[in-house]
Amino acid sequence: MRWLITGGCGFLGANVADRCLARGEEVVVLDNLSRTGSQQNLAWLRARHGQGWRMVEADIRNAEAVARLVAEFRPDVVVHLAGQVAMTTSLANPRADFEINALGSLNVLEAVRLHSPESVVLYSSTNKVYGDLEWVRYEETPTRYVAPDFPDGFDESLPLSFESPYGCSKGCADQYMLDYARMFGIRAVVFRHSSMYGGRQFATYDQGWVGWFCMQAIQTARRPNEHTFTVSGNGKQVRDVLHADDLVRLYLDCAVPRINDVAGQAFNIGGGMSQSLSILELLRRLEEMLGVELRPQHLAPRASDQKVFVANIHKARQLLGWEPRVRAREGIAGMLTWLQSESVT
Repeated sequence: MRWLITGGCGFLGANVADRCLARGEEVVVLDNLSRTGSQQNLAWLRARHGQGWRMVEADIRNAEAVARLVAEFRPDVVVHLAGQVAMTTSLANPRADFEINALGSLNVLEAVRLHSPESVVLYSSTNKVYGDLEWVRYEETPTRYVAPDFPDGFDESLPLSFESPYGCSKGCADQYMLDYARMFGIRAVVFRHSSMYGGRQFATYDQGWVGWFCMQAIQTARRPNEHTFTVSGNGKQVRDVLHADDLVRLYLDCAVPRINDVAGQAFNIGGGMSQSLSILELLRRLEEMLGVELRPQHLAPRASDQKVFVANIHKARQLLGWEPRVRAREGIAGMLTWLQSESVT
């Protein structure tokens, strides 16, 4: 099969590309190489797979370049992962956030509609399309917030509420994907992701929180009396964490084979309640794993931050035959090993 992966030198993109290439698929990666770690991931893919694939350095904001590539390659599957990924960045530059996430995604859809309408489109959306969820009733425990009215997490019936420029731009793209399925018959599927982590994730302060705090813990272990870091809010915010291996399996092994049954639908995707962690709970695990004491400085909460988001994955389990396999403790241990071996910290 022919796979076009936008953002293919990013965290999830590099993992998807690596798995496709290992299977002998025909792969084209489109990436503008602006993201932290993208150059390293490109070098990693080339080292593992040589010249048996194609890298196109381009920006999804360039409609002509995207259309030309889709018309030439006629992919069986478009895995659309390119995007602006941080809410903080969207607040600093709302126009760029819109042009990348909303207009860039429209460019991808139009290219498929006009030049390769049989292509499958898999889109990486976000839980931020549901807003800050401040209307939910919460209880506070010593280590986390709890949403007692949603014991299995939040499913797809949750009302959409686009908040922050990031939420608006991703939500716009999310809805365009579903509408192109309705209006034009494009076989598009939307995955509203919670928190993801794993190898090839070059986390930053404002994106990839599991990886970021793993990095801070490693640095604290190396310089216990010198290194300091911060946590926004009280650290009781909860997310369900999902390892890259489970994400790749979702895209390649579950969504594509069942595309005719699930096209035009959205799925909440995460580790589920059993793989949920607060920041404080993650820090305690890292203390145990590395034998360090972590004492972050606390800042004010971030604007529009959700106290809790845990995906109810019943729909994905039922319609896609998918559920997570990598347990959080195992995955976090692997993340620490990768960070140390790659000298990312």
